[in-house]
Amino acid sequence: MSDLRGKLILSPRQREELNYALADYLQSRGYTETLEVFRRETDIKDSGNAKYNGLLEKKWTSIIRLQKKVMDLEAKLAEMQKEVSDGGVTRKTRSAVDWIPRPPEKYELSGHRSTITRVVFHPQYSLIASSSEDATIKVWDYETGDHEKTLKGHTDSVQDLAFDHTGKILATCSADMSIRIWDITTYTCVKTLQGHDHNVSSVAFMPSGDFLVSSSRDKTIKMWEVATGYCVKTYTGHREWVRSVRVSPDGSLLASCSNDQTIRVWIASTRECKGELRGHEHVVECIAWAPDVAITHVAEAAGMQIKKGDPVPGPFLVSGSRDKTIRLWDSSTSVCLMTLTGHDNWVRGLIFHPGGGKTIISCADDKTIRIWDYSNQRCAKTLDAHSHFVTTIDFHKTAPYVVSGSVDQTIKVWECR
Repeated sequence: MSDLRGKLILSPRQREELNYALADYLQSRGYTETLEVFRRETDIKDSGNAKYNGLLEKKWTSIIRLQKKVMDLEAKLAEMQKEVSDGGVTRKTRSAVDWIPRPPEKYELSGHRSTITRVVFHPQYSLIASSSEDATIKVWDYETGDHEKTLKGHTDSVQDLAFDHTGKILATCSADMSIRIWDITTYTCVKTLQGHDHNVSSVAFMPSGDFLVSSSRDKTIKMWEVATGYCVKTYTGHREWVRSVRVSPDGSLLASCSNDQTIRVWIASTRECKGELRGHEHVVECIAWAPDVAITHVAEAAGMQIKKGDPVPGPFLVSGSRDKTIRLWDSSTSVCLMTLTGHDNWVRGLIFHPGGGKTIISCADDKTIRIWDYSNQRCAKTLDAHSHFVTTIDFHKTAPYVVSGSVDQTIKVWECR
């Protein structure tokens, strides 16, 4: 005990403050006998000074907060030390094209009362929109972690959402068989689109923003005119539930994936099915087009010899499935270029790195986010992201942030470096 006392170096003033704070705590809890003994032994006259009210609890909670900060900093330090020892790029040598999400998360956002189905970044403001099986959409500020607004109107699980290129319009789709168009400047629903005969599982805007496409459990894909709310095209061919539809960067093609274990590529203007991509052995949950910055990287990774004057290869497409694999495709030939294995459960979300396009980021029901160096067909990093299945992921196009959502009802914002 004497050894311990020797190590606690408090000034007389600090010792006095601590004694008064302890006396105030004992008094506030009604420990009168202990308080009397304590007063006698410490020779303090009165613990009624208002400046000591609740001081011990405040100091205690501050210590807990500081401990958490220290633990977070220690985790970051360990992460960086591991990178250096593994010979990876350090922060000084890493450019924006190499940014990847790093633990721990910057924010954990809570508020939804059920599974998070989709998270997307706003194209211009520091906002995230999230949808949930609780039938609501929430808007958050990812720089502060604040909840901005909750949008209500759907009567069943909200399955997907998408901003147009201006960020002024948000489209959402639901198991209530409707699509809703929201004005984000006023947070009001301006249109409801009806026409699907079952759960609407996916929605995406065409590049112009004048049209949007949707996919449904009714086995169809539909194109809608935003201004009028009219359905202008229906694409048929899938034999089961169409899980997702995504628009190619130039808007000329659509890709869709389905419970029938196939991916279809459609000519948007004519409704013609340009190709059927087969290879997955279970439901195909998610798809993403390779952005323009990724085209040369994908072509090189696939061993394509591109000579000057040759047409641009691709477009390329990535898919994730319940068979636990990720496949990279050449949509012009319907050929699978490679298969990435590593996830231990259903793959639920995918996106190409928007900066350099050299990596693919995925999330899965194994509770992880994985970063894939597809040119070497390997998983470069695994993040233990959530306490339950990770259902959705998005990567900001210009800012160093990734956002994920989960069955654990939380949204996590990850800083990239």
